[in-house]
Amino acid sequence: MEKIIAAVLPQEGGLAGNESSVYNGVIAIFGLFTLVGVAFGVHAMFIGHEHAYGVTREVPWGLLLAAYVFFVVTSTGLCLVSSIGHVFGFKAFQPIAKRSVFLAIATIISGFLVIAFEIENPWRMAVYNIISPNLTSSIWWMGTLYGAYLFFMLAEFALLQANKHKIAGTLGLLGVIAGVAAHSNLGAVFGLLNGREFWHGPYMPIYFITSAMMSGCATVIFFHWLGYKINGWKMSSELENSLFAVAKLGALLYVVIMFFTTWKFITGISGHPPGKYEAIMSLISGPYAKNFWIGEVAMGLVIPFVIILAVKARNVTALAIGSASSIIGIFFMRYDLVIVGQVVPGFHEMNIVDMPHLLPYTPTLHEWVITLSGFTFCAVLFMLGERMFRGHLSEDH
Repeated sequence: MEKIIAAVLPQEGGLAGNESSVYNGVIAIFGLFTLVGVAFGVHAMFIGHEHAYGVTREVPWGLLLAAYVFFVVTSTGLCLVSSIGHVFGFKAFQPIAKRSVFLAIATIISGFLVIAFEIENPWRMAVYNIISPNLTSSIWWMGTLYGAYLFFMLAEFALLQANKHKIAGTLGLLGVIAGVAAHSNLGAVFGLLNGREFWHGPYMPIYFITSAMMSGCATVIFFHWLGYKINGWKMSSELENSLFAVAKLGALLYVVIMFFTTWKFITGISGHPPGKYEAIMSLISGPYAKNFWIGEVAMGLVIPFVIILAVKARNVTALAIGSASSIIGIFFMRYDLVIVGQVVPGFHEMNIVDMPHLLPYTPTLHEWVITLSGFTFCAVLFMLGERMFRGHLSEDH
């Protein structure tokens, strides 16, 4: 991977000449994919979601909702991990602040892009959120809190660029509060649905916050490594030590998520609780087993954890490879979380004739292309950020 990137990106002294043309070309390609995704999303609005998407009345949330959850979980995690340094004063985490805050902004905006096409009339959400608030709605609180979170993160990043670190720390603290509130509320959107046993309970808000920090650690490591490859710089010892500290925190969080997952499965199997047992078994040995064992367990948890232990959290390239694996696995986690929670029919225990054991769902081309556009849009923002803010310099190179 490192050799491939080195072949197309500058190695010393930043971007110049032919390397700059390659850089602009990559941005243009990602931008084109983003526009194609937007076109597919607009087309879905015209022909109707029921024709463009694979969702149904029984499975109303699909790939786009899973992608949205992936992006906002990652954004919150980036906010929380970056705040350890410049908000709460732990020096080991301070060098990662600028790029991490920018990535938090980029990922949540990408999430908003995806969810805009999942909601059939997205403009109504913005309008009625203000003129007709429903304080008893978890969805209303989610939109409001994430809006406040984005505002605080934008203000914090602007102050960091102006080197006003004290005020930026205050805005960062407000961003952390808004992010934790928004993200735990997102967990509550799932956990308060007592008709979906796979989700229902107090577990979800806690799990969302913990897994967000795990996502944040993986994203911080991978994109700092990638950013330095793009800029052709050698990391300072301070930044390397900061990434090593992030990796150690990530290792702890991998263990915590393994603990959460193990007990969720034990409680879902013991006593065969209706609804939950069928969902758990669909992950263990059913149609979503490959997603779970290869995506969630192997790529999302085991491989990055083993790599951290193998290199004793002291090799940035190895940590970046493990983080890339983790990011891919985490996407499987979000997809399985959203889809598996819906595929068990509500009256399955009544043995109704012709009711399937598990409801079908297959993402359509529209859903795949729009989801891909969210990732390419995030990539465009990341690469523009590297150029516009000179690699988010926080130390000498």
